[in-house]
Amino acid sequence: MPLNWATHASPLRCETTSLNEFWYGAVIAGGIVAGAIASVAGFGIGSLLTPVFVTQVATQVAVAAVSIPHVVGTAARFWLLRGQVNRRLLVRFGLTSAAGGLTGALLQGRTSSAGLTILFGSLLLFVAASELTGLSKRMRFRGAAAWIAGGLSGLLGGLVGNQGGIRSAAMLGVDMPRQAFVGTATAVALIVDGARLPVYLATTGDELLALWPTIAFATIGVVCGTLFGHRVLMRIPEERFRPTVAVLLAILGAAMLIIGVRSA
Repeated sequence: MPLNWATHASPLRCETTSLNEFWYGAVIAGGIVAGAIASVAGFGIGSLLTPVFVTQVATQVAVAAVSIPHVVGTAARFWLLRGQVNRRLLVRFGLTSAAGGLTGALLQGRTSSAGLTILFGSLLLFVAASELTGLSKRMRFRGAAAWIAGGLSGLLGGLVGNQGGIRSAAMLGVDMPRQAFVGTATAVALIVDGARLPVYLATTGDELLALWPTIAFATIGVVCGTLFGHRVLMRIPEERFRPTVAVLLAILGAAMLIIGVRSA
C-alpha cells in the first residue's frame, strides 16, 4: 500500500522544523534581553547577540549580521531619547568614535580576535572596578581626552564587534544624567553604525542575505526589548544608574575575558 505523503510527515522534516522554531525563539529572546539592557546601559545588543549568531556562522559574518538589528534598535532608542543628547560630547566623542569604528570594521577580518577579546574584557573589568570603588571620579575626561577615548573605543569595538560596551565604559568618565548618558551613547552608536554597516554589507552581503530570517527575528526581539528597557531606565534612581552600568560592564568584561582565554 503506497504511503500517503499528505498525511504522513517525515520525522526528519519534523525534527528540522522543531529545531528551527527553537532557534528562532532563542534569537527573539536574546534580542529582547539585548534591547532591554541597551536601553538601560547604552550597550548590549552586539555584546549579547553576537555570541548567539556565532553558534551558527563564522565570527566575521555574525558581527556583520548583528549590525542590522543593532542599527534598528539603536534608531528606536535614539527616537525615544532624542531630546536628551549632549551635543557637545556627541561632536567630541562621536566623530572620532565613528572613525575608529570604521577603521576597526575594515581591519576586523585581518586581526587575531583572541588577544583583542582578552584586552577588551580586561579594560571593561578595570572600568567597572574603578566606578564601583570611586576611583573613576578622579579620571574624568576633559578636552582632548574625550576625542582620544572616542577614537580608541571605536577602534577596539570595531575590531572585536562589541563597540557599545567599551563606548559606555569610556563615557563613564564624563559626568551627565542617566538619560543624557544613554541618549548620547545612542547617538554615537548611530554614527558608528552609519560608518561600519556599508562595509559589512559590501564584504558579507551574500552571507547576510542567506541569514535574513534570523536577522529579522533578532530585529523584532531587539525592538521589543528596547521599548521595555526604556521604561526601566525611567524608573532607575539617578544615584543608582552609574553603579548599574558598572555591574553590567563587569559581567560583559568577565564573559569576554573567558571567551578570549578559551579561544587563545
